[in-house]
Amino acid sequence: MLAGRVICHATALLLLISLMTGCATSASPKARSSVILQSVLINDNASYPQSHASTMAEAADGHLVAAWFGGLHERHPHVVIYVAHREGTRWLEAQPVATGEQPDGRWLPTWNPVLFQPEGGDLQLFYKVGPNPREWWGMVKSSSDGGHTWSEARRLPEGILGPVKNKPVTTGMGAWLSPSSTEGPQGWRLHFEISKDQGQTWLATEPVAPGSGLEAIQPSVLFYPDGRLQAVARSKQGVIAATWSNDRGRSWSPLTAIDLPNPSSGTDAVTLRDGRQLLVYNHSAHRPDTPGKGVRYPLKLALSVDGVHWEPVLTLESEPLKEGYSYPAIIQSSDGKVHVTYTVGRERIKHVVIDPSHL
Repeated sequence: MLAGRVICHATALLLLISLMTGCATSASPKARSSVILQSVLINDNASYPQSHASTMAEAADGHLVAAWFGGLHERHPHVVIYVAHREGTRWLEAQPVATGEQPDGRWLPTWNPVLFQPEGGDLQLFYKVGPNPREWWGMVKSSSDGGHTWSEARRLPEGILGPVKNKPVTTGMGAWLSPSSTEGPQGWRLHFEISKDQGQTWLATEPVAPGSGLEAIQPSVLFYPDGRLQAVARSKQGVIAATWSNDRGRSWSPLTAIDLPNPSSGTDAVTLRDGRQLLVYNHSAHRPDTPGKGVRYPLKLALSVDGVHWEPVLTLESEPLKEGYSYPAIIQSSDGKVHVTYTVGRERIKHVVIDPSHL
């Protein structure tokens, strides 16, 4: 019994040290050169000072498309949504495609674009318009040519926000499952929105129960061989939160924590074609002087098979930076490569290409 306690205490101490230092498993320089195939700023020559909240999709024609919001600063009424296309290994100049201009001539900020390419359908661009995350509403545009031209913006139905930060997924029978959340008077709450007719109509689930006092937003959806779905999400409590569904996303278990920290910063995740789960996140928790907040570095990747036990496997960014490296998005393209985009210092968007076979 004593030996067991010693082992448990030693394990807990090692975990605490790894969380405090951010020095969980990282690739060596030689290993990084085989894992990271490319790392570039998408909008290095942008005419506006700030960029944030990137998203990415592989269009039906096989080209990568990225989007983000940009302008003077977050919440400014003239912040707009930009879209960029990748040709070969080069990103073309981004173009503004959506604004918050209202019929009466007022301008409101745009927020959190999310690209989604359903199989056999048009590329979707979801985004938010409104003065703040408590009062914003969902908008959507579609493109039949891989994001070069877009339809008129359409407001989503009352009570439907669309994906708040991370990409929707397609579940059984072709239904779209959109990961969403709210930041209202009851705190941060996750919910999901389901469309069985390719986005024409939507049904919102009940909010996910907060579990052991966890408040979470901005979920990502993962798949498991037994048919279960898992959503992992940003939380206020210094950990990444998780919830599970056994019925294709119609109902979800109360929130629990997985064994990774979170400084109240956005994450994203994807189920790889080999069945592993890959998560991109900031490996830091809260600072003592700012409860509920923490630094947004380092930025890491972690792998899991069961969704419960996660192993950090690669550090994307580790240098301290005032505004950090934040709001990552992650996808796996048809050639098997993994693509991550994220904000660098609230100024620019970086794109990293990864070979997951070396993780």
